[in-house]
Amino acid sequence: MLPGHRIVDLSVPLEHLAPSEPMPAEITYTSHEIAGRDQMQQFFNIRPDDLVYSHGQGWAVEEIRAVTHTGTHVDAPYHYAATSEGKPARTIDEVPLEWCLAPGVVIDVRHKQPGEFIEVADLQTALDKLDYTLQPLDIVMLQTGADKRMGSAAYFAQPGLGREGTLWLCEQGVKVIGIDAYTLDRPFANMKADYDRTGDGRYIWPAHFAGITREYCQIEKLANLDRLPRPHRFLVSCLPVKIHRASAGWCRAVALVPEEHFDRGSA
Repeated sequence: MLPGHRIVDLSVPLEHLAPSEPMPAEITYTSHEIAGRDQMQQFFNIRPDDLVYSHGQGWAVEEIRAVTHTGTHVDAPYHYAATSEGKPARTIDEVPLEWCLAPGVVIDVRHKQPGEFIEVADLQTALDKLDYTLQPLDIVMLQTGADKRMGSAAYFAQPGLGREGTLWLCEQGVKVIGIDAYTLDRPFANMKADYDRTGDGRYIWPAHFAGITREYCQIEKLANLDRLPRPHRFLVSCLPVKIHRASAGWCRAVALVPEEHFDRGSA
């Protein structure tokens, strides 16, 4: 670990048939006692009692069937469209690693109601309260509090960014925007209701589609932002799994926080 720092886990697990996933992962667990032992017998052509060290038990293995957007994950620009800024959109294996290991900033928007837009004014007001100016490559993480409702239907009741807020962050040099909720946009139900009411397709996925205009990545399904002792002056690592030509990659997002921030009880 980086000397003088603590690690704060900002991720949620990839779970079997998780209720907080519309397209949940399916995980098959191979145990030591039966299937794992049988596999080792086949690979090595041995008897169970030949597994001396393990007393006849085999290995444990998991088989996962899941989309790349389950659990805490990073969305690549390719998720939003085939092009970004007029060029072929980067897939997750092409995202610069420098984007995914950088200073973090928490913007508290817990006052926003489910279905509301997180506006540019909300972002500016929060940063003014922090007396902080965004720097290029800062990883901005929106704190909605939705992670505390994970596992229930209420988890999907969240505010979200729109096109204007997303582009404003990109204009400050931000390349990675995270949120402690299911999606960076508003909930699907709210987007559909506004479309049904107006017939205006601009209500559909505006934050994601902003990535066509300005290249950026998202971290969705963050958690535990309330465990950070202060809203900035720490590092975030959200290095995604390197999946060839994929639109996203699972990640173990963590914050590397100087020990002194805990000792001082900074907020």
